[in-house]
Amino acid sequence: MGAPADSKAADQLEIVEVSPPKKGRKGGGARPLLFVHGAFAGAWCWAEHFLPYFAQQGFRACAVSLSGHGGSPGRERLDWLSIDDYVSDLEQAVRTIGGEPILVGHSMGGFVVQKYLERASAPGVVLMASVPPQGLLSASLSLALSNPRLFSDVNAMMHHGRVSLDALQQVLFANPVELEKLRACYRRMQPESQRAMWDMSFFNLPHLRRERCPPMLVLGAACDVLVPASQAELVANCYGTEAEVFADMGHLMMLEAEWQKVADRIVEWIRAGKLDRA
Repeated sequence: MGAPADSKAADQLEIVEVSPPKKGRKGGGARPLLFVHGAFAGAWCWAEHFLPYFAQQGFRACAVSLSGHGGSPGRERLDWLSIDDYVSDLEQAVRTIGGEPILVGHSMGGFVVQKYLERASAPGVVLMASVPPQGLLSASLSLALSNPRLFSDVNAMMHHGRVSLDALQQVLFANPVELEKLRACYRRMQPESQRAMWDMSFFNLPHLRRERCPPMLVLGAACDVLVPASQAELVANCYGTEAEVFADMGHLMMLEAEWQKVADRIVEWIRAGKLDRA
């Protein structure tokens, strides 16, 4: 599952990169894009569609696997990894790829990007189905009350990385996914750090006054059961902007059938704000 891409160890962190073609560039930008995955995932979730597509648009497209995820080391100590550890990973990835990248964070990755802004600046940020500054608690309670069985499946995924294919479809996608693609996604999903989940619930929430807030695009998915569209609106309110919510789309926006609508909106936003100019 995933388009061919260069994968390299950057001080042991996995960074997957797709460079724009030398011929026929569509006028992308001097700044690279750095994609940060959410819980249970890795850089692989960006590789099938987003990385090659943004490269075709002329961008140097990079995705990092946080410690304990994907091809990065640390799986054996996953439950001890904190959000601060993930922020340090992001700092390392930014240094490695250079060029002051525009940051794109999904779900937990969006939360990590927000915490990163307490330490450093970025030319622009895109938050996709991101955990809000107020944390996971509200969305978790809502899911537990509205769909206890699905909530139990999500907890099983966190602890064991394994759920039924039907539950995976319901949790991550709004539209039917081909069985083989769903199985491929299932094989790559993994447990998540319990410490990081607690950090996102109570113990290490973003301090908005400390953040160096750049131009920000906030995107949500209307059929997201993990981070509902109302949470995207909450994120946008916190950062003084408006959320843009995509209809008929679930949590894994970059792997949904209409993923290109999301990618095109990001490209449009970057170019309209001239954020691609170094």
